[in-house]
Amino acid sequence: MPIKVKNNLPAKKVMEKENIFMMDEIRAVSQDIRPLQIAVLNLMPLKEDTEVQLLRSLSNSPLQIVVTFLTTASYIGKNTPESHLNEFYKTFDDVKHQKFDGLIITGAPVEKMEFEEVQYWEELTHIMDWSKTNVTSTFHICWGAQAGLYYHYGVHKKLLDKKVSGVYEFRAHHRKEPLLRGFDDVFFAPHSRYTAVSHEEIANCEKLRVLADSEELGECIVISKDGKQIFVLGHLEYDRLTLDKEYKRDVKKNLPVELPYNYYPEDDPGKRPLLRWRGACNAIYSNWINYYVYQETPYEWE
Repeated sequence: MPIKVKNNLPAKKVMEKENIFMMDEIRAVSQDIRPLQIAVLNLMPLKEDTEVQLLRSLSNSPLQIVVTFLTTASYIGKNTPESHLNEFYKTFDDVKHQKFDGLIITGAPVEKMEFEEVQYWEELTHIMDWSKTNVTSTFHICWGAQAGLYYHYGVHKKLLDKKVSGVYEFRAHHRKEPLLRGFDDVFFAPHSRYTAVSHEEIANCEKLRVLADSEELGECIVISKDGKQIFVLGHLEYDRLTLDKEYKRDVKKNLPVELPYNYYPEDDPGKRPLLRWRGACNAIYSNWINYYVYQETPYEWE
C-alpha cells in the first residue's frame, strides 16, 4: 500500500530500505483518488520506533493512506526530541474539527497507575469521546486497549503479580468475523504488560465479543459488535528485537524481570529471537483497514 507521510519523516527511510512503498506528498497529489485518513495517537515513549512499527503494519493493502501522528498536549515526553514532535506531530486541538477514517491509540508505560491518575487521562477521554462521531473505526493497542475498554464499556484492569513478557499462543474464535480472515486456529502475539483486564466484565458486556484468548493470559483480541472499537491487548506490531531491548533495558536498571517467555531460542538471550507473529500482524491490520475502515467509511464526510 502506498502510505503518504511527510517527505523527511525518518521512518520513511527505514520503510524504503525494507522495500515498502512509501509515497511522498508530490506523488500523492497527482493521484485522483480519495485516500484514507488514519490518525495515530502515539503514547509510547520511543515514538520513532513506534512510527516504524505501525507504518510497517499498515503496509499490506493497495489503498492509499495518509497518516497523521498525534501527541498529547497535556504531557510531553522526554524520550523524543522536541524538534521531531514539532515537525511531524499534531495535537487534538489541531484536528478536532476533522474527520478520520481510522484512529490508532497505542500503548503507554503507565499501566500501574489508575486511569484517572494519568496526567493526560482527561485529554484522552476527550479524544475517545470525539472518536465516536469523527472516526469510522478505532484500533486500540495494549494500555490503549485497556483504557478504551474502561472508558467505553466500564471494564476494569488489575495489577498482576509479575510482568507478563514474551510471545504467547492464542486461539482464534468467531472465525467468520472479517478481522480474523487469514488467521490460523492458533497464533502467536508478543505481550509486555503489568496488568490484565477483567475477564468477567468483558464476558458480561453484550456489546463486546472476544475474538482470541488463551487460558494463561485471557483475552488478546476483543471487538465491539458494531466494529467501531477494536482492542488488541498485546503488541502484534512489535519488531523482532523490541522485547529484547525492553528486557535488556530492565536488566540494566536492576529491575526484577524474568526472561521473556517463549522468545529466545533455548532461552538464551544471546541468540537471535524467532519472529513468529508477523503473519498475524499483517492479517489483522490489513483486515481492519479493508473491512472496518475502507468498506464502512463514507466517501465524503458530512
